[in-house]
Amino acid sequence: MGKGGEGRQAPVKDGLMKRISSSGKLKSITSVADDLLVLKSIWFNKASGDDHAERLESFYGPQAEAYDNFRSKFLWGRKPMLAACAARLAERSDLVWVDVGGGTGENVDMMSEYLPLDTFKTIYVVDLCKSLCEQARRKVEAKGWKNVVVVEGDACTFAPPADEKATLVTFSYSLSMIPPFHSAVDRAISYLDPKVGLLGVADFFVPSKYDLPLRQMTWLRRFFWRATFDTDNIDIGPERRNYLDHRLSRVWEMNSEGSIPYVPYLRAPYYVWVGHVPQLATVLAENKVEAPPMFPPTFLYTQSWEDPRPDMEVLKIKKDDTVLTLTSGGCNALNLLLHGAGNVVSVDCNPAQSALLELKATGIRQLQFNDFWKMFGEGKHLGIDKIYEAKLAPFMTQTSLRFWSSRLWYFRQGLYYQGGMGKVVYYVQLFANLLGLGGSLDRVANAPTLAQQRSAWDAIWIVKFCLQSPTWLVDFITRFFAILCFNRFVMWFGAGVPCKQYCLIHKDGLRISSYVARTFDGVARNSHLRKDNYFYYNCLTGRFLPDNCPSYLIKENFTALKSGLINNLTISTGTFMDALTSRTYTKVILMDHVDWQDLGQARTLAATLAKHVAPGGRVIWRSAALCPPYANIIREAGFDVQCLQRADEGYMDRVNMYSSFYVAVRKQKKTAGKASIAA
Repeated sequence: MGKGGEGRQAPVKDGLMKRISSSGKLKSITSVADDLLVLKSIWFNKASGDDHAERLESFYGPQAEAYDNFRSKFLWGRKPMLAACAARLAERSDLVWVDVGGGTGENVDMMSEYLPLDTFKTIYVVDLCKSLCEQARRKVEAKGWKNVVVVEGDACTFAPPADEKATLVTFSYSLSMIPPFHSAVDRAISYLDPKVGLLGVADFFVPSKYDLPLRQMTWLRRFFWRATFDTDNIDIGPERRNYLDHRLSRVWEMNSEGSIPYVPYLRAPYYVWVGHVPQLATVLAENKVEAPPMFPPTFLYTQSWEDPRPDMEVLKIKKDDTVLTLTSGGCNALNLLLHGAGNVVSVDCNPAQSALLELKATGIRQLQFNDFWKMFGEGKHLGIDKIYEAKLAPFMTQTSLRFWSSRLWYFRQGLYYQGGMGKVVYYVQLFANLLGLGGSLDRVANAPTLAQQRSAWDAIWIVKFCLQSPTWLVDFITRFFAILCFNRFVMWFGAGVPCKQYCLIHKDGLRISSYVARTFDGVARNSHLRKDNYFYYNCLTGRFLPDNCPSYLIKENFTALKSGLINNLTISTGTFMDALTSRTYTKVILMDHVDWQDLGQARTLAATLAKHVAPGGRVIWRSAALCPPYANIIREAGFDVQCLQRADEGYMDRVNMYSSFYVAVRKQKKTAGKASIAA
C-alpha cells in the first residue's frame, strides 16, 4: 500500500520539482536579460538632450523597467545609508522623508527592513526622470503604500507643501548626477528640520589629493574612476562631499568599495555620509576622520587580563577622577565607569583592540541586554548580521567598521576563540581533548566547590605525573613542552608576552614552563572557577555565566552604563605616551606596559607621569618580574612606590599571571611657605 502510494505521488513530485526548476531558470534568464539591457544603455546609449531632464530620460528611459535588479548588485551604499538614518530615527514617529533622486522608489522598499513604513507621515520620492517616476508609481500602487507620494520634479526647486519640515532627506546615488549640486543641497537644507532632521547621502566618489585620511586613494584610481563615470555625465569628484561638510555637521560616514556586475576584479569606491544642521556644540568641535596605524590584523585579547578587584581597592575611584588605562579587552575600562570614574580614557596602539571596545560600547548604547549577552556573554549570536547592519554599524567609526564587517563570523564560531589568545585557548583545548583531558578540565571548570575543584585538578593525570615522578623526568618533559608551547613566538603572538618581558622572567631564575605552571596551579588551588573566576572559566568553556562574568555583563550594570555612564568613556587608538601627554590624570593604570620597555623608555615615561599625574594621584602596574628595574625610576621621578604583592609570597589574584603588583602615589608639591620653614 505504501509503495503504491509512493508510486502514484512520484510523478506529481517530479512534475512540481521540474516546474520549480524551470521557474528558477526562467528568473535567472530574465535577470541576465535585464542586466544586459542596462549594460547596453550604459555602454552604448549616451545621454543626450537640451536640458538635464531630457538627458536623464534618454539615459534611463530604455532601462527603467530593468533598473532595480541591476542596481541591487551595484549600489552598495544604499543599505548602510538607510540603516544609519533609520537607527537614529527609530524612537520617533510622524516622520517626513524626502528621497531626492529617488528613481523607482526602491529605497522605500529597502527602508521597510529598518523602519516600519507607517512610522512615516509622508514619503516624497522626487525625481526628474519621467520613466523612473512611472516605475515608482506602479510600485506604490502594487505595494499599497498610502503615505508615499511620487513627484516628478527638480531637486533644486522641490519643497514639501505647506512649509512642512522633513525629518529625513536622502540623496541615493543622485547627488553626483545633479549639475547644480549647490542648489540641490541648499534647497534640501531649507526644508530639513533644524533640530532633529538628518540628511543622508550615498554615492560614488574620488577624493581630492589632500583629502581626509580615510578618503584618500592613489592618483591613478582618482583619474580612472572620475574619467570612467564622467562618460555617463556622473561627476564623482570631491566637491559635493566637501560642500556637505561645509554646510552641515557630519554625524557619521564610511568609505568603502563594492563589486561591479560582470566586471571582475574592479571595485568601485563609494561613500555614505550622514549629517544634520549645525548646532553650537558641533560647530565648536573639530570633526575629523583619523587614519588607522599599522598593526596586526586582529586583537590579542578578547577580555582584560588584570583582576579589577584589587585594582579598585587600591585606586579608590571617585566621581571626579580622570583615569587613563590601556584598552586590552576593554572589560576593565567599563568597570572603571561602573565604579564611578568621571572620565575614562582607554588607549591601545592596536586598532583591533579599540574596535572590540567600540563594539562593546556601541552595543551597550544600541542593544537590549539579551542580544548584548549573546554577543559578549555567550560569545555567539546567530543573528549577528542583521543586528550589526541595523543597530551597530550605523554608529561605529570607519576603522571599526572595516574591522568588523569582515569578521562577523567571530560571533558564529565563538568570539572567545578568536584573536591571539583566543586561538591559543582553542588549540590548547583541542590538544587537551587529544590527550583525553577534556572531561577532566570540564570537571575542574564546573566543580561545585573549591575543595572539589582541587580534587579534580589533582586527579588530572598530567598533574599527578608532575607531582609523583622524579624531578629529572618532570624537568625533561616540561622543557619539551616549553619549546613546543611556550616559545617566544607563541608567547608573543598568542599571549602578548614580548621578548623584554620574557627576559624579566628568566632574570628571576624561572623557566617559562615553571612560570606558567605556577600561574595555573595557583589558580586551580586558590580560586573557585565556577563561582568566582570568570577569566579561566571563559578559557575552559569559551563563554561566561550570568553569575560569573565581567561587571559590564551583569544586567543591572549594563543598564547603568546604558543610562549614561558609557558617555564618560573615550576610546583612543595610538600610543600610551600620546594619550598621557594629552591631559592631567588622577589615576593611571599601566598594566604590564612598562615591562615592554627598555630603561631609557621607562625614564621618559616616569618623567611624563610626573608631569601629567595630579599631586596625590595614583599609578598602578603589574610586572612579570618580582622586582622590576623601573620601580626605582618611577620613585625617583617623584612618587611614593609600594609593592603590594609578590608571587613568591603566595597566590596573587584571580588571574595570578604576574609576579608583582605595585602602586605609586604622586607626591604632593610643597608650597613656598612650607619650604622656607623647613629650611
